[in-house]
Amino acid sequence: MFWRWMFTLIGTVWVLHGTETFTVVTYNVENYFLEDFGSRKAKSETSRLKVVEFLRAIDADVIALQEMGRRAALAELRLRLKAKGLDYPHEAWVVGPDPAIHLAVLSRFPIIKDRSHQHVSYLLDRKRFQVSRGIGEVEVQVNSRYRFVLFNVHLKSKRPVGFADQAAMRLEEARALRRLVVKRLNANPDENLLVVGDLNDTPNADPIKDLIGRRAPRLVDLRPVEQNGDQAPNPANQNYGPRRVAWTHFYWAKDEYTRLDYQMASKGMVKELDRSGSRVQVMADWGTASDHRPVVARFFAEDR
Repeated sequence: MFWRWMFTLIGTVWVLHGTETFTVVTYNVENYFLEDFGSRKAKSETSRLKVVEFLRAIDADVIALQEMGRRAALAELRLRLKAKGLDYPHEAWVVGPDPAIHLAVLSRFPIIKDRSHQHVSYLLDRKRFQVSRGIGEVEVQVNSRYRFVLFNVHLKSKRPVGFADQAAMRLEEARALRRLVVKRLNANPDENLLVVGDLNDTPNADPIKDLIGRRAPRLVDLRPVEQNGDQAPNPANQNYGPRRVAWTHFYWAKDEYTRLDYQMASKGMVKELDRSGSRVQVMADWGTASDHRPVVARFFAEDR
């Protein structure tokens, strides 16, 4: 037992002092359930294996997950990853008002603070609602010189509900998240802060614009894209964004590919972005794992 403890300690010290870059992935794993929950069916063995294949290919240091089932499902995923050589000794778990799906973080680095929010309320049409999945907020110590705050979120879907307008709910959830982000950045404008997750809306929509900020402090949408060889600027106008493949979600009913999953950084953390290691992960038969694709960002592990 003593030697096991010593090897764990030595490994942790090596990670904390030896890390030069680190990678964060956000991934909606589409109902990662071990058993049926209401109308949601258990995730098939084939689908779960594909999730593990994706995560093994990415080999991220920090994994932000959306649509996890019960905590046993997270434990099962950790064991599958460990069997493939990916060990994540640190985790955070959020139980929001939605009893079915949850937020989780797996990390190779110590999670030194967990400030996750189970109950985040907002007013809509003079009625009080809760952010359905809660909001994850953790502080990760990458090495002795670098730490960052990670918000992990899953905003209201576009699926209609009978008691309120789904778009208005998503907007208010985004604003509630924005208030938490602003609170942290007002306390420390240079904070290394990253907001990741399934925001369930497109970049030009009000929830995304409000979250990024219409005034300071603003976040930066990192917009990772496929690493497929695309290099050319926009032929219509070089001042426009290049025509790169950035979609993260497929909606079969409309045959629609959209970007719903994001990584957004504070002005402090965007300085450390290593764009060469940031991407939307591509894999054959990606849809076997989820209706979303993982979004990856790599950072230098030292303030710049």
